[in-house]
Amino acid sequence: MDEGGTPLLPDSLIYQIFLSLGPADVLAAGLVCRQWQAVSRDEFLWREQFYRYYQVARDVPRHPAATSWYDEFRRLYDTVPCVEVQTLQEHTDQVLHLSFSHSGCQFASCSKDCTVKIWNNDLTISLLHSADMRPYNWSYTQFSQFNQDDSLLLASGVFLGPHNSSSGEIAVISLDNFALLSRVRNKPYDVFGCWLTETSLISGNLHRIGDITSCSVLWLNNAFQDVESENVNVVKRLFKIQNLNASTIRTVMVADCGRFDSPDLLLDAGAPPGRIFDLGSDGEGDEEAVGPVLVRAKEGLRRPLDGLLDTRAQPQLAERALETKVAELLAQGRTKPPERSAAGAQSKLLIFTTGCLTYSPHQIGIKQILPHQMTTAGPVLGEGRGSDAFFDALDHVIDVHGHIIGMGLSPDNRCAPVVAWVGVPAGCTHQRAECPSPRYLYVNSRAWPSGSVVADPMQPPPIAEEIDLLVFDLKTMREVKRALRAHRAYTPNDECFFIFLDVSRDFVAR
Repeated sequence: MDEGGTPLLPDSLIYQIFLSLGPADVLAAGLVCRQWQAVSRDEFLWREQFYRYYQVARDVPRHPAATSWYDEFRRLYDTVPCVEVQTLQEHTDQVLHLSFSHSGCQFASCSKDCTVKIWNNDLTISLLHSADMRPYNWSYTQFSQFNQDDSLLLASGVFLGPHNSSSGEIAVISLDNFALLSRVRNKPYDVFGCWLTETSLISGNLHRIGDITSCSVLWLNNAFQDVESENVNVVKRLFKIQNLNASTIRTVMVADCGRFDSPDLLLDAGAPPGRIFDLGSDGEGDEEAVGPVLVRAKEGLRRPLDGLLDTRAQPQLAERALETKVAELLAQGRTKPPERSAAGAQSKLLIFTTGCLTYSPHQIGIKQILPHQMTTAGPVLGEGRGSDAFFDALDHVIDVHGHIIGMGLSPDNRCAPVVAWVGVPAGCTHQRAECPSPRYLYVNSRAWPSGSVVADPMQPPPIAEEIDLLVFDLKTMREVKRALRAHRAYTPNDECFFIFLDVSRDFVAR
């Protein structure tokens, strides 16, 4: 400043100089005088610092709860873990999955060494229990989930059956004494399984109907299988879903959407519905009865459908197209329409990956679970099903036009409305927060080429190297307008593997 206290440099020039500095240098310069301190807190300056330092795409908005760009920069800088404080070496092979308890005081790890380990998440992490699943003919453990009150742990793995047939199995472990309470078959193994209530879990089974047509049955299982009364069910069938073109149901999860909170969200109210549509199908038997029906129907419809098939197509492709067409026609009158919940009913949403064109998971199926379906009480094989109602219709289907390689909901039912930046919350709070219901579904996807057509269900389209993070609003069943593309992958379609997502209030870890 001059002798009269007037700044020799205007704010605009100081601002341009500060733009060439890093965050630490800007803060240090702000200690020189009041003028520099005021410029060092400029909103436009810290917006530039934010996008440049964190290398975030500029179309990704600021977190709606942030009061300023400076505060958002400081929040990420202070809360995102960046220092490794401990290395856990108890696993002897690849670690495939980690899950945290709702209180944050414990976490579980699954590995190719066929163990599931339970850890105490204190300042110094310690091993509480290690369950070796090899005596139960498991090949490896792949997924785990704590129930809502953190009293039980669901552990999912690959089970080696007769003739080396690979299926899945779910084990329930007590967190009081680490006893193995029950084991539930799970097919295919990448259904993984999930908790529906504190004492009941969902598993899957797969029944082949034709060469590329199958039926996925979702079962509700009691976590405690050693019930005393023979009149109490330990399992009950929830839904039976038709699979076309070699597709199957995988990656089941439950969203407790009894109520939705409405925070300030960056949603475009005038946006088009996005990639979602309803399946308005209308209309018991068993798989053994459907197989012969499908064969007879194929024979009866082969001649009328010959004109619909390209005569130059390979015989195998024509046979597959014929089977799919017949399966669709049979299901039209044998599918039970969705039940509608009564006003005020506390329902939940069952969410899973599926498909209709190829075995590659390219759709997200959503099925409402009503209160009377959340218990194993009642008929074992389902209720309210007429003699012609063989399959259950889905409530909604989201088609992402690509290979789905990951899905995530907030594990503690906290609402995370925007695509945030990579980070993992750390530490144990030793208390449980009352949180709103989850409203958003996060999906990792590798897109198909624009306009691609699936001619052979066993030959899905090539997939992009870029991984897109898509966000869907479970209240409106619309896709949030903005998505994040921040990672690349190079595995081909037939070797593409699942990438688990972890979502908290502030961060999405991919």
